Amino acid sequence: MADTLKKLSSTKCFSGFVEKYSHTSACLGCDMKFAVYLPPQAASMKCPVIFFLSGLTCTEENFITKAGAQSSAAKHGVILVAPDTSPRGCNIPGDKDSWDFGEGAGFYVDATADPWKKNYRMYSYITEELFNLVKATFPCTDSVSITGHSMGGHGALVCALRNPGKYKSVSAFAPICNPINCPWGKKAFTGYLGTDESAWKAYDSCELVQQYSGPDLHILVDQGDEDGFYSQKQLLTENLQEACKRKGMDACIRIQPGYDHSYYFISTFIDAHISHHAEHLKERLAQGGLA
Repeated sequence: MADTLKKLSSTKCFSGFVEKYSHTSACLGCDMKFAVYLPPQAASMKCPVIFFLSGLTCTEENFITKAGAQSSAAKHGVILVAPDTSPRGCNIPGDKDSWDFGEGAGFYVDATADPWKKNYRMYSYITEELFNLVKATFPCTDSVSITGHSMGGHGALVCALRNPGKYKSVSAFAPICNPINCPWGKKAFTGYLGTDESAWKAYDSCELVQQYSGPDLHILVDQGDEDGFYSQKQLLTENLQEACKRKGMDACIRIQPGYDHSYYFISTFIDAHISHHAEHLKERLAQGGLA
């Protein structure tokens, strides 16, 4: 809620500002934090927005601290928003028992199973509550894109595929592409969504691609071939490639030799991803007077 928004810090960076906020989320029933990068252009004009969804165990701090995205965001005049990865402090039994389920592992779904369904509604939080809060609080245009890493890459793809026209483009770093068929996804979806596997398809990118009928999402995915989770079949990048091919959906999916799952990988390709999004946000950028 906007009336509970509190600025926690503001630090100058590439002539803009990294700012951190907390607010009380009606959607999640707890206090949440998120980080924002406001480029220098935001001091005098509205700018487009890129949301970055982080992966398992992460908070709102990881991307904004480690990815080195601010230079490119300042160059292109885009606002970056990095939310947390789950509700916090709800004290649900079992929510801290494992690193890949519960706190830090919300999987960007709206849970339907007890005891998670009251608080674990990260899909609605990202696509509705936080989306609207950002647009009401910061100098934003109507142009928004979304990206993410690992679990967050899954989340970015799902948010874009389920909301045609809401996001101008979507990209992902080492996303969990086909969660209904990998161990991480099966564990999370069983816990959050129950044992009816047909309900899981609503949060699986490979399934959603087949149903998509909206505007071009300009999908960009980078995956390192030295990523241990890739070799363990947690990410299933090839399944997304095949799904897009069957659908006839344009997608740039690149296997990057020698890269792993870490922020060293993300920081290597973050400029390319921000430039990719900026290209598809360019109508708004041009209207604001930026190249």
